[in-house]
Amino acid sequence: MPADQILNRLKLRDLRILLAVTQTGSMAKAAIQLATSQPAVSRAVADMEVTLGVTLLERSSQGVEPTPYGRALIKRGVAVFDELRQGVKEIEFIADPTVGEVRVGGTSTIVTGIIAAVIDRMSRQYPRISFRVVAAGPPALARHLRERELDMIIWRAFAPVRDESFESEVLFEDRMVVVAGPNNPWSRRRRVDLAQLANEIWTLPEPEHPIGAALAEAFRAKGVEGPRASVMTSAGDLRDTLLATGRFLTIVPESLLQFPVRLPSFKVLPVARPPRARERAYTP
Repeated sequence: MPADQILNRLKLRDLRILLAVTQTGSMAKAAIQLATSQPAVSRAVADMEVTLGVTLLERSSQGVEPTPYGRALIKRGVAVFDELRQGVKEIEFIADPTVGEVRVGGTSTIVTGIIAAVIDRMSRQYPRISFRVVAAGPPALARHLRERELDMIIWRAFAPVRDESFESEVLFEDRMVVVAGPNNPWSRRRRVDLAQLANEIWTLPEPEHPIGAALAEAFRAKGVEGPRASVMTSAGDLRDTLLATGRFLTIVPESLLQFPVRLPSFKVLPVARPPRARERAYTP
């Protein structure tokens, strides 16, 4: 059967029934969820299988499981209904742009930095807008965005993420700064060469973290090996506590010290030409 004829015969209601069956694992449970009868559910699935000429579900005494054909249709069906939901939300926003929900994700430093600052400003201007914020690492954020569970993700990129399923926009350039506690001897210097800090006590993220990699590259550009992290962590609270002792150094985005709450107890060391990164916003 030609594709156009198949599309004419497929119904959104039947596709929704298929999604409900696979989510519940049972035609009876799907019927209850959709407030319809089990024969109606069975008939809808059978009609789709006849239209497509393939078996969509494997039936057994334990329930139902999608076949490879069923999984292919379900994957696209989820996207179809997500697009419809987004369309309804856009209509609601056009009708009244002061209400709605914004789903945004970022790494922990981005969430406590730029995202918190934007939410504070928007919630004052549009108090009826709600926000859903997800803090996670880049792989998890990319998965949430790809599965359309988030409207936007923001992360710090030292190079563009090449993924055709995303669109990205540079929000601003962010400078990396070396910081220390106020009691650290280096905080009293008027000028510091990065190479001088190679043997100091550092708390840094994991070696594969982009910030750690950028710092190592900056040290290599000075002709010295990068510092060995005495404490390796991406946990901001632990980093801040260690800096307060006056013994540790670390590198952070300058924006982290600017919004939404400044961290006056940290001293930015006057290191020339630190690494730079771009804050990028990605949308599906």
